[in-house]
Amino acid sequence: MTSGFSKKRLISGIAAGLIGLFVVGLGGWWFTIALGIIVHFALLEFFRMAQFTGIRPATKTTLVACQLLLVSTQWDVYGGLPADMAAAVLPLSGAAICGWLLLQPITGSIADIAASIFGLFYLGFLPSHWLRLRNLMDFDIAPGLSVLSDRWADLLSPGMAITLVACLMIVASDIGSYCLGRTFGRIPLSPISPGKTIEGAIGGVLCAMCVGALAGVLLGWGLGWLLGGVLGALVALFALVGDLTESMMKRNAGLKDSGDAIPGHGGILDRIDSYLFTPAVIYYVVTLVIPLISGQIQG
Repeated sequence: MTSGFSKKRLISGIAAGLIGLFVVGLGGWWFTIALGIIVHFALLEFFRMAQFTGIRPATKTTLVACQLLLVSTQWDVYGGLPADMAAAVLPLSGAAICGWLLLQPITGSIADIAASIFGLFYLGFLPSHWLRLRNLMDFDIAPGLSVLSDRWADLLSPGMAITLVACLMIVASDIGSYCLGRTFGRIPLSPISPGKTIEGAIGGVLCAMCVGALAGVLLGWGLGWLLGGVLGALVALFALVGDLTESMMKRNAGLKDSGDAIPGHGGILDRIDSYLFTPAVIYYVVTLVIPLISGQIQG
């Protein structure tokens, strides 16, 4: 039974990884549509967990708001919307959610509003940073790619390269934490997730730092290996925060998995929890910190 479960988990994991690689490579609206589908089903799982605790979130309104947030973010990148229009979707959607709950026959509670707004943030605003990351086109944030020929530069944009590096760092963190935790793990990390250990968390950080350091050198960042290693550590830590956050919600709802959509892995949310908080961290480090450091080094 264990070997069958492991085989099923491995096959579904590889399939999900290949599909993810394909849609990241496509980019544009194809990436947006794929992300929108994932967000939709993950949000349904999140609200299902909330309902197990007696909360009555604004499910349909929040589902629509999250899709509007993703579409407006992608549209904004191509200049199809006026400036700040995409930024306006989040607060306006929050107000619409509150209004919907207040107008129900049974007025919504603080918990209903909080769960709905958190769903908008957790599975709308945070994932939208994957779109921002994938659409980066300024070669100043990845000067190492400037040595590529025109043909390869068209295929491998800075946004695609950094998005792939981000995914590799998260995968490295997961593998490192699992392997080192299983081999050397002794000290429990948190009662929220009894299977996780401090040793495993350290292993995840170290593996992500190695991938980040190599990427920093290849992408030509100033202080490449050091800055890449620091980014890898941040990615591992925020991936762990995402994992523990989802574990906390499942524990509160009394559920083992958020769903059963992926054989051997549980629900969609079980599979993407490490990918929710990380894109915002990577995006702002890449667009704010790296240009600042590179400018100081050149100066």
